[in-house]
Amino acid sequence: MNEVVSQEAFVKIGIIGAGHIGGNVARQAVRAGHEVVVSFSRDPETLRAFAAELGGQAVAGTPREAVTGAELTVLSVPWSIVDIALEQAGSLDGTLMVDTTNHFGPGPGPVAGQTSAAFNAARMPGARYTKSFNTLTAGFQAQVVDRPVEDRVVQWICGDDPSAKELLAAFIDSLGYLPIDLGGLADCAVMESPRRPGSVYGEEYRRADAEAVVAAVRAGQPIPPTPSYS
Repeated sequence: MNEVVSQEAFVKIGIIGAGHIGGNVARQAVRAGHEVVVSFSRDPETLRAFAAELGGQAVAGTPREAVTGAELTVLSVPWSIVDIALEQAGSLDGTLMVDTTNHFGPGPGPVAGQTSAAFNAARMPGARYTKSFNTLTAGFQAQVVDRPVEDRVVQWICGDDPSAKELLAAFIDSLGYLPIDLGGLADCAVMESPRRPGSVYGEEYRRADAEAVVAAVRAGQPIPPTPSYS
């Protein structure tokens, strides 16, 4: 089984960047009963208004506050300002970071043969780095969150910290998605942008087809053709 779900209870979820993807994660986290701190906006009043709209136990704060005491913190900012967001977050020692970013736009990037995930993990020394929520649009993620268990849509996970991935999987499950562990940072290429043949980026997956992808990646083989669902 590649789905790893624990029953860990989450008390506080940090969000750095409450735009499309980060905003949807925040919305679904509040809906699932988690405490949420949204942060990192050029307009603090807009951030406070968004927290008020979310209701529940949602508050606006700083990136440092989104990290401090959080069970996990979601980084969801444009690639070009990742370093600015991380600088404002401060020390990430022991922090479970969930990176949703994709390598679009200006800014430093991975070298040949290096995944974007591996590059970003190196920018977060001391963090328990994971990658997820980056393959589907925010609109689609919001649209499919209420599906029955048997039809749940996959949120891929990669990272080199098994226990961090277990905690992230429990969080993803609590939101209403299907967590599937793709592997380590070196295996992330198939879930990274851009949308292209031989990748899962931009595509919907459900359990059986996702498990076939994991098997192919672990065998060093091309992944199966993109599935289509009625």
